[in-house]
Formats: sequence, structure tokens, C-alpha cells
Amino acid sequence: MSSDLAIRVHGVGKVYPVYARPHHRLLEMFARGDGRYRSDFHALKNINLEIRKGHTVGIVGRNGSGKSTLLQIICGTLAPSSGSVEVAGRLAALLELGAGFNPEFTGLENVYLNATILGLARREIDERLDDILSFADIGDFVHQPVKNYSSGMYVRLAFAVAINVTPEILVVDEALSVGDEAFQRKCFARIEKIREAGATVLFVSHSAGTVVDLCDQAVLLDGGELLAHGTPKRVVSLYQKLIYAPAEQQPAIRQAIRDDQLPSHGPAGSGSPGDAGDAMAEVRTDRIEAWFDPHLLPASTIAYEDRGATIVDPHLRTLDGSRVNTLVHGEEYVYAYRVETRRTLSRVRCGMMVRTTTGIEVAGAATDPSLPRMQLVPAGATVEVGFRFRCRFNPGTYFLNAGCLADTGTMEEYIDRRVDVAMFRVMPDQRIRATALVNLIEADDIGWRQ
Repeated sequence: MSSDLAIRVHGVGKVYPVYARPHHRLLEMFARGDGRYRSDFHALKNINLEIRKGHTVGIVGRNGSGKSTLLQIICGTLAPSSGSVEVAGRLAALLELGAGFNPEFTGLENVYLNATILGLARREIDERLDDILSFADIGDFVHQPVKNYSSGMYVRLAFAVAINVTPEILVVDEALSVGDEAFQRKCFARIEKIREAGATVLFVSHSAGTVVDLCDQAVLLDGGELLAHGTPKRVVSLYQKLIYAPAEQQPAIRQAIRDDQLPSHGPAGSGSPGDAGDAMAEVRTDRIEAWFDPHLLPASTIAYEDRGATIVDPHLRTLDGSRVNTLVHGEEYVYAYRVETRRTLSRVRCGMMVRTTTGIEVAGAATDPSLPRMQLVPAGATVEVGFRFRCRFNPGTYFLNAGCLADTGTMEEYIDRRVDVAMFRVMPDQRIRATALVNLIEADDIGWRQ
């Protein structure tokens, strides 16, 4: 193996026998393993992967795609059915919850057990014990059997041990997802320090933003196959295209990714199954384009009782009129809907609001009620409303409100209002330098003096 490689996976496959009935396993033994009583499930198929020292690599893929199986084989806790794995350097792993822990032992006893397995001598564990316990922050529970721990306490202690053995290679499965938000931030901050020290990091995550933010490279697994390996932005975009596509389009998209001919923009959800096949002929590009996901629908919509007007068809579209709900940061879009009146309304004002999944109001706007055409809107009219905006939102998922107000003679009141009437997603982009919900400053506009 080359001296600059930390991990080399060559032709790795993993096959599990599947039996229709329990006694078929016994019959298979007497039949000398001729395969007549079993079918084979290929969890991994001819995986080839090289990871350079000091790089951070994220593995993405749908549930059951083989991500955890690959990590276990790399860590040596699972033997491949074919192929080989070479690892250069001390490896620390945080795989499935509680792996490497004896449930009957106390947390403290498991610290010594787990750290010894990871290659530390007793003296080294003693020197690092305070750091391990401080990071885990589980208090006196460290003296209790871990079988009494919550899932979060398991992860805290396991991760604290893993990152304090000074690994040259750190492997992390999805176990961190069970920790609370504060602990996750703490973990990723420590992973960043490990990266800066020159260690190699390999982890599985369903968070597209995390993969783009932390990784130098990304890998897409699906159905036990390695479909794509490249820049995080491209691989995550391909992954999202695959998982959000209608079921009938997924086989063609999967084949296109495998053939390395699929561009990284998303599918037009309203297209026909043939659209995915047509995409296979397109030229490869790293450009991300907005697209429409027909499955991205809010489940929390609240429609107020209307009082003489109805809001119809709220949606996002590009400037050329294409409907989208998966947006690219920095591009311009229009949030549009119609207001259909059933009675005459005066001083009509239409509004919009963008909120986060936790309900924080991020942005909003309203039309000017003093406009002549809005002073008096007759019954039976249709008002076209459009709010043009540049997407400054950081990657994430957002919800849209729509409202129509009018002067009832004594006060301004809602004539119709829809909460969480539509939703959209902003795709990750490694060029973004903003640190909060909204990006106010372009990277080129950041200046400094010395």
C-alpha cells in the first residue's frame, strides 16, 4: 500500500446466506453447502476505495445501502466474504451503540476495557482518564453498570474514549445522531481538532450539510455498490437526486450515476420516467440547479377560515417559470400565489413569511396597500401575487406562509391566511461562509486590514 494511504479497500464483498425456513440451515449443512436451500444477500459488491492520510471522507446512502457493513469491515469487526482491506495507523471507531462495552461492567471499567482494545496501555489510560470523564460528562453514572445507561450516555462515554486514544484514523457511524444537539456540536468540534492534527476521519452521516462542511471527499453507496466517489458537493447532490426522485425514475438515475454520466442537478419531479434516461446523455458538470421534489410537502398546514377571498396555489418558481422547491443558495426565485375574491375588498394587502422548522420567523414581506389597483378589488377578481427574492438562506428546510388582509371598515383583518402552506429546501454549498440562518455577506465582500 502506498505510504500516503490510510485505508485501502480492494474488491471487498460481503454475502449473507438467507434461508426461507430455520431448518433449511441444517439441511444446507448436510447438503455440503451446495446452495440449494439458501439465497444469497449481497450486502457489499466489489467495493474499491482508497483514502489518503489526513483526509476526511463522508459516506452517504439510503438505509440498507451497506454503509455500516463497510465501516465494520474496515475496522476489522466483520470479515469480508471477498477482497481485502489494508489500514495504516492506530484506528479508533465508534460504530453501533455500545459496541465494545460489557453491559455488566461499570462505565469506568468499560473505559479501561475499551481503551485497552484500542491499543492504550494502563499508564496511558490513567493519564487520559480525567479528559475522558470530563468529555463524557455523565457524573456519578460512570460508577454504574452501563446496562442502566440511556442511549445518550452510551454514546457520550464511547465517543469520549474513542477521541482520547489519539487516533490516526477515526471511524464514526451514525451513533452520534442519538446525542443531544449540544453534545453533537461538542463532538464535531473535537473531530475538527483531530482533523487539524492530521488524522484521517471516516464517518457515515445522513446530514448533507455536515458532509459538505467537514469532508474533503464523499462516497455514495446504494444497494451494496459504490456509485460515486468525489467532491462532497457533487456526491451529496447525486445522493439527493437519487433519494428524492419518484420510484419509477430511480433505476435509471442509479444506472446513470453508476455510469458517471449524470449531472449533479436534481430531477424535475413532474417529468416522466424517460426524463431520467435522457439525463444519462447529458454532460457531466458540478453545477447545481434548483429542482422540484414532489414529495416535499408540509404536514403542518393550517388554513384559516376565509372571509371573502381564497389563496390559491402557493408555490416557488424560477425566473423562467419552472416550479422548484429545492433551491440553490444565491439564485433568484419567485414565491407566488393567487387571491380569488368573492366580495369587494378595499385596501388589500398580501404577505408572505419564511419560517424554520422550529417556527423562527426568518424573513417576510407584504405588498403596498396604497397601490391604486389594490384600493378596491371587486368580487370575482383574481389577483396574481409574486415576491421575487434572492435565496440568502443557509442550507436547511424552511416553511412558507401566505396571507391576504383587507380593510373591513373598522380595522385591517385577515381575509385568508395559510400557515406552513408550502416548504422548500436549500441545498448545501461549500462556498457559503455564513454562520447563521441567513447569509448577508458574499465571500468576495469580506475585507480586513492589518
